[in-house]
Amino acid sequence: MALTRWDRFGVDLPERWRRWLYLDEEPEGWLCVEEVHEDGALVIRVEVPGVDPDKDVDVSVADHTLRITAKREERTEDKKKGGYRSEFRYGEFQRTLPLPVGVDRDSVKAEYKDGILEVRVPWPAEQESGSTKVPIART
Repeated sequence: MALTRWDRFGVDLPERWRRWLYLDEEPEGWLCVEEVHEDGALVIRVEVPGVDPDKDVDVSVADHTLRITAKREERTEDKKKGGYRSEFRYGEFQRTLPLPVGVDRDSVKAEYKDGILEVRVPWPAEQESGSTKVPIART
């Protein structure tokens, strides 16, 4: 089962243009995400540099949906003789991704390393399709 993003306008634009033109569903809180099927699991990698994963990142699973929320607050000051420069950026970012039916919520694992959050969702076992003959007992 492949997961694909629905494009309501049918236009294939680079990500930076999509964000600039607000063509995506969540333009103000966008997290860059990579989704791959690897080693029997759905692996989701999210760019979240400069955050403390213990207090600034939340990962939850509910109703066949993975929700990732991250909060960033960054401020720099440069005080020099005759000048002062201050820059800041902050905000809360959220991404909601559909999961395959049959995912075991308790087996989802998340790991943070070098600014990348990696969430591993074990792929559910294939359910047999078709029919099964049921024997009829005589009474």
